Amino acid sequence: MSIDHHPNEELLLDYSSGAMEEGWALAIATHLALCPDCRAAVGDIEAIGASFLEGLVPTRVSTAISDAVRSQLSDTTAPMEDMPHTGKGEAPPVLPEPLRKYIGGDIDHVPWQRLGLGAFQYLIPMGKQGLTVRLLRIPAGKPVPTHSHGGLELTLVLCGSFSDATGRYERGDLQEADETLEHQPHAAVGVDCICLAVTDAPLRFSSFAARLVQPFIGI
Repeated sequence: MSIDHHPNEELLLDYSSGAMEEGWALAIATHLALCPDCRAAVGDIEAIGASFLEGLVPTRVSTAISDAVRSQLSDTTAPMEDMPHTGKGEAPPVLPEPLRKYIGGDIDHVPWQRLGLGAFQYLIPMGKQGLTVRLLRIPAGKPVPTHSHGGLELTLVLCGSFSDATGRYERGDLQEADETLEHQPHAAVGVDCICLAVTDAPLRFSSFAARLVQPFIGI
């Protein structure tokens, strides 16, 4: 598997520092489970941070601060590399860890909600409001309606692939889209495209029909 589209350095730094909201962190952690290059980059960032901390003089902090730090560390989404399955006839999982923990299993456990025209979504519950985290399944060979973005969107391909004006995205590739991008992703023929998508604002559809149904499908 060749991964050509990666998170930028700022996203990896925010993830490594624990400064990310849960939804963004889930997207980055799931990418890391598929991408050895980015796992190595995060390891380098963490090593630099550890080296810096070793040079600091210890200072006593209040119990409240100490408890808050421990709580935040326990909530951090940590990437886990998927190990190959060696059982006879057993296919590797479509959903890497840690995403499978949020779903309760692999792709066959997803309770899809129909969006129309053969597309489906599943809204992944998050502990805090503000971000929308969903799995999307786009039928093979079909396009997504043309749209722009009201904020940031991270889209990680888990199965199949899609293409738009910025290139082709396959399993493990992460697309970062913001207000400057208007596009029409098109799923490749052969296999449905399944993605993890995280947004902090609704999409802005060009089509009146798409805007009409948008409040009912929550996308």
